[in-house]
Amino acid sequence: MNVLVMVRHLVILFFLPVCFACLCFACQPETRESSSETPDHSAWTRLLKHYVSEDGMVDYRGLLDERESLQDYLDQLSSHAPDTAKWSRDEQLAYWINAYNAFTVKLIIDNYPLKSIRDLHPTPYIPTVNTIWHSKFFKIGGVETSLDEIEHEILRKQFNEPRIHFAINCASVSCPPLKNEAFTAAKLDVQLNEMASRFINDPKRNDLTADHPRLSRIFSWFEGDFTRNGSLTDYINQFADTKIQSDAIIDFMPYDWSLNEADEI
Repeated sequence: MNVLVMVRHLVILFFLPVCFACLCFACQPETRESSSETPDHSAWTRLLKHYVSEDGMVDYRGLLDERESLQDYLDQLSSHAPDTAKWSRDEQLAYWINAYNAFTVKLIIDNYPLKSIRDLHPTPYIPTVNTIWHSKFFKIGGVETSLDEIEHEILRKQFNEPRIHFAINCASVSCPPLKNEAFTAAKLDVQLNEMASRFINDPKRNDLTADHPRLSRIFSWFEGDFTRNGSLTDYINQFADTKIQSDAIIDFMPYDWSLNEADEI
């Protein structure tokens, strides 16, 4: 083996472990700076009461004049990440639902006017990999965060609460309606039940019949979340005014991604 080959081998043997160690270090998740104090969600409720209709449609044009107020609330969320050791489960869950909804509203008004949140997909657009929901456009506890992370890594993975699918709003017509008040720990169970019943019995989102219902695609996309303790029909029938038979033929409705914008409030 000549000297040049030996040197090359030594370089590879030395630098490969170093590069691997650097890559591993870079892949380590950042630690959020948590707060022992829970944020005050009343500012978010004020905005929702004024700019969101009873049926969950949003006056985004009006919210343009409330950028500063919205940003103040978002700053409060950013600086008050949940302390999992000190916050109750309901305090944490309400926080993350409100954070998802409020940062989604910010995303829309920062890019208003637009016809659909999907107009904001990056290039290249790769479904489930590189979408607007993967964009880390805000920080929580000093860590860059995305809507996808809140929904899938936090809400779905950490809380085992299927009702979150009726509470988080993706700024689209077929999404669950945006509730016109903030979620709070004191009322969380009642609020989640209300949103579940409201969504499931809404004929624009679910066409319920006993033998051949047409359901929201949310029940297809996240079926596993709803069937941990029984069938999909078992879950829906907890809230449905029209009960679905166990042997019913289930179809799924088209999903309308048009912006959930109110004509007027």
